[in-house]
Amino acid sequence: MSYLVLARKYRPKTFLEMVGQEHVVQALTNALEQQRLHHAYLFTGTRGVGKTTVSRILAKSLNCQGPDGTGGITAAPCGVCQACVDIDAGRFVDYTELDAASNRGVDEVQSLLEQAVYKPVQGRFKVFMIDEVHMLTGHAFNAMLKTLEEPPEYLKFVLATTDPQKVPVTVLSRCLQFNLRPMAPETVQEHLARVLEQEAVPADAQALRLLSRAARGSMRDALSLTDQAIAFGAGQLREAPVRQMLGSVDRSHVFRLIEALAEGDGKSVVEISEALRLHGLSAAAALEEMSLVLQRMAVLQAVPQAADATDDESAAIARLAALMPADETQLLYSMCLHGRAELGLAPDEYAALTMVLLRLLAFKPGAAEKKTLKRPADAGIAGVPASPQPAKSPERAQSPGSATTTEPASAGRLAVSAANPSVPASTQPAKSPEAASAGRAPAAPPGHVLPVVDPRQAPPRATPPARPNNDVLGVPVRVQPEPLREAPAGVPTVVPTPEGDFWQATVQDLVQREAIAALVRELALQAQLVARDEGHWMLRVERESLNQPASRERLRTALQGAGHAVEISVEVGPVTDSPARRAAVAAAQRQRAAEQIILNDPFVQQMQRDFGAKIVPGSIKPIEKH
Repeated sequence: MSYLVLARKYRPKTFLEMVGQEHVVQALTNALEQQRLHHAYLFTGTRGVGKTTVSRILAKSLNCQGPDGTGGITAAPCGVCQACVDIDAGRFVDYTELDAASNRGVDEVQSLLEQAVYKPVQGRFKVFMIDEVHMLTGHAFNAMLKTLEEPPEYLKFVLATTDPQKVPVTVLSRCLQFNLRPMAPETVQEHLARVLEQEAVPADAQALRLLSRAARGSMRDALSLTDQAIAFGAGQLREAPVRQMLGSVDRSHVFRLIEALAEGDGKSVVEISEALRLHGLSAAAALEEMSLVLQRMAVLQAVPQAADATDDESAAIARLAALMPADETQLLYSMCLHGRAELGLAPDEYAALTMVLLRLLAFKPGAAEKKTLKRPADAGIAGVPASPQPAKSPERAQSPGSATTTEPASAGRLAVSAANPSVPASTQPAKSPEAASAGRAPAAPPGHVLPVVDPRQAPPRATPPARPNNDVLGVPVRVQPEPLREAPAGVPTVVPTPEGDFWQATVQDLVQREAIAALVRELALQAQLVARDEGHWMLRVERESLNQPASRERLRTALQGAGHAVEISVEVGPVTDSPARRAAVAAAQRQRAAEQIILNDPFVQQMQRDFGAKIVPGSIKPIEKH
């Protein structure tokens, strides 16, 4: 007897056996019990979530005759009557499944609709099930619209698709739509445990957890992976073989990585990355496992009572959550998600994994402060020694007017700043408190009495500060005018030749008569006529993409129509004289002439001189003569 895979052996036969789609089961059960039946149903969802299964159970519910042959429409088909048995076996004449992926044309849909005019042969209803309906062509959709909107009372349509966005809205509006959700890993794990219990296969809970996560919401994928894991593990499911089969990263590696990142241990991070390479583990799986662990850590940091006591890894995750700050956890989680997209761009995914891990370490909050060297207060910048703070002189400390003695030093500092513009202003010495208070009335030193000054008398004028010996001369800055436009570096040069003059006139004649177009015209404009004789012309182009047989043949035909019955051959090489180059040089000359006209205009010069007007670069365009 041939082996029946688990995905087919344990396909649900009734609504009660379905898992993970309670919202769909409840709606269809109530509709069947109340006899409120729609004429068209649309089931959407990812692969392996039960779209075809729901369709078959619905067909059995509509056509079930009961064990005694007296049953009617029911939400719990018996599974033993002739209609239920035949639908499960795929031979019920009134239940038709059409695969739209391979029968997507209008002829296949019309042949299916031709059966709609006949009443059911065995059952109560005819059921047309179209799988992957989004693959139908536009004409096929249009052909079924009228029948889909107003089918006979004995006909029901069931459509299934994994991409409802591609289904026309005219079809969506005629159907009752149900979205089958991807199944949660916990739901998949519970179902796998029941299946393996019936199969008498020993299994570890951690192995089932790995399979349920690898299925990514698809029960069919989960059962197929379980079949593979049973064969790989010689009849039993253990964590280590399942992890090896899936290429998953051991959580111990992930825990060590996160702990090393939390402690800032770059050596351990690189060593663990090399260990993953040696074991042949997937780099994408490593980042995925890290994302899962970091997500659980973030949940524990926000809600400490959310820990799962039944999970063996909860203690390790709780320890890491206490070891790493919450903001750092969020940063690492975001970098792991973005790092997965970069693995395919790198030449080596393990090198990309190492770079992502080192980036996590480099952007660790506080890492920049730890690595920044403290610069001494008297250190210079960019090789310029910092100016020493001027020592307080005894005269400054005693005389209120001694603030003026700091002016030469200030001038010296300004000279240094002018000579070294790269030195930021923050490195210059701060203004002394004595200088800052020069404009205010000086405070009276202890034991001194200030003289009384008559306010009606004018205050004495301060003597101007003495100029330092090293006078700083003001040199006027030469302002360079802003260029109108950059030099046209892309403008090619032309070396005129007699053959180029002849080819220029020939191509212009062909273009004006519209004898060439598209790629043929581009070939003629970009080509240089190297040599010619009575029956053969040699052309040269710079790009191989222009040298196409079809373009050469069309150009030869156009030349023949212009009176040049010659054969042409094209070679690839440097071009110095072509119609396109001549046109580019002429356009550049016209541009320069137009700019000179504007620059030499008296009114423009007056506006620039009197009002500081500037010409917007690129705004000058020559007038093309037609």
